[in-house]
Amino acid sequence: MTMYLWLKLLAFGFAFLDTGVFVTGVNVSSSGLNSTEKPSAPGDPLPTRTTAFSLPSISERENYSSETTPPLSPDSTSTEESRNSMDNANSHDVKGVTQPPLLTHTGSQASSAGPDPQTPNSTVALLARTPAPGRNDPSGSSGEWTTPRTFPADPAATPVASPPPARSSSAAPPRASSIPANASSSDETHTSTSPATSTNHTTAPTTIVSPEPRQTCEDRYANITVEYYYEPNSFVAKLNVNDTVNCDQCKKNEISNLKECENLNITISHSSCDSPNKTLTLEVPPDRGNFDLEDCTQKEKANTSICVRVEEKKNFTCDKSKIKYRLQCDNRTPSKDMQFEWEGFVPETDYSCYLNVSYNGQLVLNLSKIIETDFGSPDPPKNLICSSKNANSVVIIWEPPINTFHGYNVCYHINEEIQSHASGQEEAYFHQEMCQELGETVKQHQLQQLNPYTKYRVSVKAYTNGKVRREGSCEVCDVKTNESNPGPVRDLHFSRKSDNSVQVRCKPPAAYNGPKNGNYHLQIRIGDVLVNDLLNKACEFLVENLHYSTEYKFKVYYNNGKFDGASQNFSHTTSYNSRALIIFLVFLIIVTFLALLVVLYKIYDLRNKRSSDLDEEQELVERDDEKQLMTVEPIHADILLETYKRKIADEGRLFLAEFQSIPRVFSKFSIKDARKPFNQNKNRYVDILPYDYNRVELSDINGDAGSNYINASYIDGFKEPRKYIAAQGPRDETVDDFWRMIWEQKATVIVMVTRCEEGNRNKCAEYWPSMEEGTRAFGDVIVKITEHKRCPDYIIQKLNITNKKEKATGREVTHIQFTSWPDHGVPEDPHLLLKLRRRVNAFSNFFSGPIVVHCSAGVGRTGTYIGIDAMLEGLEAENKVDVYGYVVKLRRQRCLMVQVEAQYILIHQALVEYNQFGETEVSLSELHPYLLNMKKRDPPSEPSPLEAEFQRLPSYRSWRTQHVGNQEQNKSKNRNSYIIPYDFNRVPLKHELEMSKESEHDSDESSDDDSDSEETSRYINASFVMSYWKPEVMIAAQGPLKETIGDFWQMIFQRKVKVIVMLTQLKDGDQEACAQYWGEGKQTYGDVQVDMKETNKSSAYTLRVFELRHSKRKDSRTVYQYQYNNWNVDELPAEPKELISMIQALKEKSPKNSTEGNKHHKNVPLLIHCRDGSQQTGLFCALLNLLESAETEEVIDVFQVVKSLRRARPGMVPTFEQYQFLYDVIANTYPAQNGQIKKSNNQDDKVEFANELVDKAKQDANCVSSPGAPDKTNEGNKEDEGTKVTSSPEEPEHSANGPASPGLTQNA
Repeated sequence: MTMYLWLKLLAFGFAFLDTGVFVTGVNVSSSGLNSTEKPSAPGDPLPTRTTAFSLPSISERENYSSETTPPLSPDSTSTEESRNSMDNANSHDVKGVTQPPLLTHTGSQASSAGPDPQTPNSTVALLARTPAPGRNDPSGSSGEWTTPRTFPADPAATPVASPPPARSSSAAPPRASSIPANASSSDETHTSTSPATSTNHTTAPTTIVSPEPRQTCEDRYANITVEYYYEPNSFVAKLNVNDTVNCDQCKKNEISNLKECENLNITISHSSCDSPNKTLTLEVPPDRGNFDLEDCTQKEKANTSICVRVEEKKNFTCDKSKIKYRLQCDNRTPSKDMQFEWEGFVPETDYSCYLNVSYNGQLVLNLSKIIETDFGSPDPPKNLICSSKNANSVVIIWEPPINTFHGYNVCYHINEEIQSHASGQEEAYFHQEMCQELGETVKQHQLQQLNPYTKYRVSVKAYTNGKVRREGSCEVCDVKTNESNPGPVRDLHFSRKSDNSVQVRCKPPAAYNGPKNGNYHLQIRIGDVLVNDLLNKACEFLVENLHYSTEYKFKVYYNNGKFDGASQNFSHTTSYNSRALIIFLVFLIIVTFLALLVVLYKIYDLRNKRSSDLDEEQELVERDDEKQLMTVEPIHADILLETYKRKIADEGRLFLAEFQSIPRVFSKFSIKDARKPFNQNKNRYVDILPYDYNRVELSDINGDAGSNYINASYIDGFKEPRKYIAAQGPRDETVDDFWRMIWEQKATVIVMVTRCEEGNRNKCAEYWPSMEEGTRAFGDVIVKITEHKRCPDYIIQKLNITNKKEKATGREVTHIQFTSWPDHGVPEDPHLLLKLRRRVNAFSNFFSGPIVVHCSAGVGRTGTYIGIDAMLEGLEAENKVDVYGYVVKLRRQRCLMVQVEAQYILIHQALVEYNQFGETEVSLSELHPYLLNMKKRDPPSEPSPLEAEFQRLPSYRSWRTQHVGNQEQNKSKNRNSYIIPYDFNRVPLKHELEMSKESEHDSDESSDDDSDSEETSRYINASFVMSYWKPEVMIAAQGPLKETIGDFWQMIFQRKVKVIVMLTQLKDGDQEACAQYWGEGKQTYGDVQVDMKETNKSSAYTLRVFELRHSKRKDSRTVYQYQYNNWNVDELPAEPKELISMIQALKEKSPKNSTEGNKHHKNVPLLIHCRDGSQQTGLFCALLNLLESAETEEVIDVFQVVKSLRRARPGMVPTFEQYQFLYDVIANTYPAQNGQIKKSNNQDDKVEFANELVDKAKQDANCVSSPGAPDKTNEGNKEDEGTKVTSSPEEPEHSANGPASPGLTQNA
């Protein structure tokens, strides 16, 4: 019975539980979710069943939310619908966005993208359901709906996704809620009953009351939010809950030491709720310092466009798909891309650009940046007026445009149609347009050297220099120059019509220089008596009734109506009876013509015989290949300079005519082997191939077709056959063949006249081992490097090669790489190639094989070097040279040898340099006997060889323009009116406005182009001077005047001078030699503050240490001043050893690894000055360079060092006493002992000023021209393309103490 009652009670309980499910309307979860049942809480009117979902994975927790269905009780319908409408409106937990460092997200961690099919407002920031004040349970049935303490999400943030439709009930409209509809609070002090619960209590069909179940922690903290705080090197996550919960790593609801992008699961529990506990995933956002806003606007569009992009400064592990960006500039449409560009902005205007970065719907970074648009194109000048001043010049006047501009571009060209005299028709000729740039302050300009009586079209347009140059539209005017004297008539021709009559004809002058309707005049004289003056519109005169057997003088000229032209004169004598003479002459002409035919036939037959036998010795210039070859006579040494000047005149047209007459390729020589398929990949260029008859043949390798081929040709020297091998630069595929050729040809010298890379183009493979590598095998040839020496213009490497297959001992090979050949054109100074030739000949001997010379293609630079070497040998042997003939010979042996006209001219320049100045270099081991012989006078009345050498030095006086220094406003800034810096290498000073706009970092890397123009830069009497190491530059300056002290310190600050060398005292007798440009303590000169920190005095010099500060810069700079005390202005240094000692001391203060520069580089570490910046400064600079040369190469060339300084600044080393002093100081510094050079005690350290080169083997083994960054200028398709060389408009004048200097100087 008891069992029966127990079973009845159990059945009743199950029926009661089913009724509770029906009343509350709780849906059972879908498949894949586990549910747990809890008894209803005590006090509820009806038993309830709460279903808690245990999510199987984080992804499901993120994408799904719990679902409930409303109770079916009629009394609770309205209440539940109103509440469910609130549930639907707030069913998604959206992360609020806050300003950093506070970052929050909700406990649900929902972040999937896409519209919510169950929620009407899924695309906007939704309100999170949080507990009302005083409640811990955010999911209580009667909880209030409040706005979480977060900012609205960025529109770019992805809204929280709702559960997929598969979870919705098909019987009712789908709804979603993150909180069960009837979950109640478990807080003992705060109990609340929802309206739906109250209604159910009154309508429940049963009165049985069950104990109220406690709420689960998962439900209690379902909508918990998290705030992130950034601390140094970590994040802190704060749980937004009133309870002090229990969780992993929690301390007062905070989790510390979180790293960016860290994902961490924590379990939250509390004593007021039951399991299952709440599992919360922390997704730590990235550090806001990872992002930056970068300007990506293209320079060409920077005036009207702005491009910005997001820069991720470093890699981080956050899910980048959850990172959203929002870019906006001004009020333009924002973009969600990482990079966006807007157009249509106003030039020269500041615009604000913004970047918003959100992660997982939360704002991480708000950043703004001001971007200024670039200068726009200026308006055209106004009121342009052109007027003719005379026959050769025009004056133009205009008014500047209103908007911003930085200068003008003035262009002009001939604007008229020239009538053809042959056809009478007018045809337009193309005239080259000439342009020049003017400064922004210029309002009128004079065009000179124009053609007389010619129409010109002149255009003036303004331009701006911003990120790029932008030119405005031009203003145009037409003008015509005045008349002038016409030129002489052309092609004057006279013919005798009879014994006493002649006919005179001519062509019009090349230049009428006035109207073309003038008259031609023919004046006839007997002796000095005018017999007749004929006038005609056409140049055709018939002169009759002349006296027989009389000599007449004829004068023909053209008059354009205003001026007479130059006359053409000729004489003619009439005869008595010419019929018999005519018959005789006709007979003589016929006989001569027949004889000429016979001679031509013999010559033709002889040519055919010669062409059939290629082994027959060829003449220097053969006449049987191309009709276009010219007849160019060899040049004698005595007229070499005059011939060069004549040919270089008029833009080198005679040189051009000679060069263009030489065939590029002689087609009669076959090129078959190089074009075979298996040899084609061995050629660097498809059109530069060796002739078959003289190509270098390698030994055959069994089974390897083409194994005997290499792109190299034998080249004859001046008299010696096969003296050279001209080869292309080895490719990676032909390096083994190259070394096989070196071994088989027994070559001991390799001359390389290229760098491995030039202008980002590969020119030659690096076919030798580095010093670190030591030894490398190239096929059967093993190459070992034993020595590596770097000099300013070349690198010498000693190599030892052996062959695996031969037992012969190794051979020594010298590799000389010339590194000063520019990417475009030719070396500016031909002396460099003469120096290279001396080095090569020093290593070559009679028993060695051919000298291997190569560049990239093996024709241009290679042919130039071979041409110079061979022609110098001919000049020494025969005192004459045949450059044209030898270049033709080179082309017959390898196509395109001496590839461009500039290289052809360079050969002549090198010959002139050698012929005029000779060999002036001397090694230290031979210096003492050499100097002794140079000082001897034999006979005593004649100058010594040393004096003669000094007299050969060109003075270069006025060889370049000195316009800026001679301007009226600058004359007072010069101490000596004869020592004015040349315009091409003067030191310009920036204006203060430009200094204020340029940051310190930019000033280190920017160029001088923006401040070196004559119109915009301030003037100071100072010049750039090249040092021994070519990239390094020194400044030679005069001692500052009182009114130029500010400019002097400004120059030191702008050029980042580290060391000042002062070679004079403040007073020279009663005259000021230099203003005192320093003082005790702090002194201010303009914008530069000078603070003298330290003073040290010695017997030889005084060392002062200055600290410089600029009013517009933050940093300070230290400058060292060395003042040499024992040197009077007009005398030589009394103690040269003290001067050498000072050089050693100051070089320690100079910067060590300085960057590469040019003649106008900003960072010039050394400034030398005396009274005028030349007399003592020139001697000091020459001594510096000579000491460097002696230490590096153990040779000196006083002549070339002084010659280079004279080109850079007037008045350098002006006296013979200073010239001889340089020889004596070097000789005393390196005394001879038992025939060997012994360094003096004060020369233990290398005297390397501002250029401490570290011979890093790997760096030196690479093909670079000099320390610092390699030159990257782009080159043409082949390595030997050059630029046309023209003569300088102002040739060096005669030296004051020697013969005329050669016209070799080119415009810098």
